[in-house]
Amino acid sequence: MNYFFSEEEQMIIETARELAQKRIKPVREKYDEEGHFPWDIVKEMASSGLCGLYIPEEYGGMCPKGDKGIIKLCLATEEMSKVCGGIALAVAASALGTFPIILGASDELKKKYLPPIASGAKLAAFGLTEADAGSDAGNMRTTAVKKGDKYVLNGTKQWITNAGEADIYSVIAITDKTKGTRGASAFIVEKDTPGFTFGKKENKMGIRASSTRELIFQDCAIPAGNIIGKEGMGFIHAVNTLNHSRPGVAAQALGIAAGALDEALAYSRQRRQFGVSISSFQAVQHMLAKMAVDVEAARCLLYAVARSIDAGDTDFAKVSAMCKYLASEVAMRVTTDAVQIFGGYGYMKEYPVEKMMRDAKITQIYEGTSQIQLNEIAQKMIKEEAQRKK
Repeated sequence: MNYFFSEEEQMIIETARELAQKRIKPVREKYDEEGHFPWDIVKEMASSGLCGLYIPEEYGGMCPKGDKGIIKLCLATEEMSKVCGGIALAVAASALGTFPIILGASDELKKKYLPPIASGAKLAAFGLTEADAGSDAGNMRTTAVKKGDKYVLNGTKQWITNAGEADIYSVIAITDKTKGTRGASAFIVEKDTPGFTFGKKENKMGIRASSTRELIFQDCAIPAGNIIGKEGMGFIHAVNTLNHSRPGVAAQALGIAAGALDEALAYSRQRRQFGVSISSFQAVQHMLAKMAVDVEAARCLLYAVARSIDAGDTDFAKVSAMCKYLASEVAMRVTTDAVQIFGGYGYMKEYPVEKMMRDAKITQIYEGTSQIQLNEIAQKMIKEEAQRKK
């Protein structure tokens, strides 16, 4: 399908595709098996200009004024995720940690922190989830108490992508316990700040090349000027961030699904049973056709949402949740069917589809589970209907 990409967008696709095929594909099995963070690949992503796709030009990125760069980020993430969703996540998760700074920080903080992220010299991470505050973010316990010209943070954040590897962390903490979600604020915390440490590296089912660890704050004092916006705006920043970042997760899921479809289609033409290739069997043809329809439907919605955000739409929370939900569900269905088409070989680690299936699962969970996306979509629909009836 022709999506009428601009010359710049086509260049981004080709750059990401070449990097994925030449550099990521040969080592994806190794990184998955060992669970190591792919710093050598990240450096090549940086040298290829893929780290600043969504960052404004005035801060060293590739976005001209009036462009949010969501479609650019999605195109690069999709291409790299076709080969490895875990390695692609290094840059995609850095975007998640960077969005609070882009969307809410002062110009002074943007000038300090965005250029090294745009160049790829530093990665970012987002600290929201806690042990008892996953889908229920209002149950947050991490606190930030102002003492003179400092804020002192105490608490932990769980399952943080890029943790331990990133240098810049956007962290949501409670500054006023009496105000509930209105008592949360957002801060920038640098990696080497005294009192800021990391838990063990999690041993995960999928996206194993990505680092997932706890953030631990024990009397961690940061400059008061590192607050993003004002006190009490933390959950506003968090929600705004997730609305902007969910298309990126959708792009990761879409890429994993598209990669699995490519592998299954090629294998179906090579694998012979009963004297013919299995692609000649109608049962397999129907599976491939349904997989292709799912992938293209998810791609259409994702690109439409990304372009809508880039064009300045201010009411996109519902469609952002929609594209994340659809793409993650598609990723799980398509990768499962890909394993089925491969048969017993699909269950073996020397073939890529079992990894793709493992990588796909997390897209239904992080940055809001599929069930949370459905809640948000339905609530927005009900609210819109109520407003129409007034």
